[in-house]
Amino acid sequence: MFRERFYRMMMGRNGVDQLSRFCLYISLGLVIVTWITHQGFVYLLAMAFLGYSYFRIMSRNISQRYLENQRFLQIYDRIAPAFRGVRQRVQSLFTKSPYRIYTCPNCKQKVRVPRGRGRIEISCPRCRSTFIKRT
Repeated sequence: MFRERFYRMMMGRNGVDQLSRFCLYISLGLVIVTWITHQGFVYLLAMAFLGYSYFRIMSRNISQRYLENQRFLQIYDRIAPAFRGVRQRVQSLFTKSPYRIYTCPNCKQKVRVPRGRGRIEISCPRCRSTFIKRT
């Protein structure tokens, strides 16, 4: 019963897209910063992002929200490659694995090599190209 009412309420509305999800994540991050720093301005900024996200989700002007989301995705696609692999680098700081992971420059295959071998020539198992890296 509740689910049917919710579906009827959301009918004809924009719903959650990438930009509204991004705003929700920013809002959550700013709330966490507020808990740590107790800054009122950061809290207001978090609530502004949260309000904008809910505005986008509940909006009935789908064509305008679609254009906004497309502009956001164009900017995001230019910036996102700089942050690819950040998770792997952060994890490697906290866990000392006996292996190091490299990406083949030719076919983008991930190759695992042992740590502490100095500069070695790595051959990709998929495309057979070779590249030199320091382990």
